[in-house]
Amino acid sequence: MKFLVVDDEKDVEMLFRQKLRKEIRSGAIELVFAFSGQEALDILESTQPPEVMYIFSDINMPGMSGLQLLEKVKTKFPQIQVSMISAYGDSENHNKAMGSGAKEFFTKPIDFDSLKSEVEQIIKEQA
Repeated sequence: MKFLVVDDEKDVEMLFRQKLRKEIRSGAIELVFAFSGQEALDILESTQPPEVMYIFSDINMPGMSGLQLLEKVKTKFPQIQVSMISAYGDSENHNKAMGSGAKEFFTKPIDFDSLKSEVEQIIKEQA
């Protein structure tokens, strides 16, 4: 199952690969990374239907914000689930994200135990 992580901070890739290495090694998931909202859309549009089943996106990014990306994904690809990540656990971003169709809302630093539970649930749903 292909997961797309969208964050303008490049070090996030290493963190996700390290924290989810067991799931990657077992072949349960494949991680793809985009460093902007537009790059994420380009990846989704590169195959029909998109190979990505799930997106983890940061909210605060230059250019297209994670919330704008969420709205575009939900419009074009309603079958893809999206969880949002924010350095700020403010209720405004949380409410906007959930109201726009986000599946989950994580705050940084990411609780990878919760994230792994989310990943396992998605894998079970797709099986």
